[in-house]
Amino acid sequence: HVQLVESGGGSVQAGGSLRLSCASSEPAFSRRCMGWFRQIPGKEREGVARLYTGDGTIDYADSVKGRFTISLDTGSQDNSRNTLYLQIHNLQPEDTAMYYCAADPGWYACRRTFKADFANWGQGTQVTVS
Repeated sequence: HVQLVESGGGSVQAGGSLRLSCASSEPAFSRRCMGWFRQIPGKEREGVARLYTGDGTIDYADSVKGRFTISLDTGSQDNSRNTLYLQIHNLQPEDTAMYYCAADPGWYACRRTFKADFANWGQGTQVTVS
């Protein structure tokens, strides 16, 4: 079972930036689709960015292109773990949401329609923009 732990959320003013982190319990060589989702109360969880660890392929939701950057750090040690990042620039009030990191085995979740049915999820980190 993959454990994912997000951090980096907070309260920021509009126009500011944040970098969210997601520490994975899996070894860095694991081949998975990893993604960032966000959700506000009463609405469905929305995929914002995803990355396939096997080849680095990246995909963004149209609503966040140009402001969100997803990236992966595989570390430099033999026993390194994957850390997934989401850099967000020019934050707007509509970006206020709980942000979740997720992972799914293999590449398929990174090729199909982007939806919130990944196998493993973190607990979320809150981003509030005023």
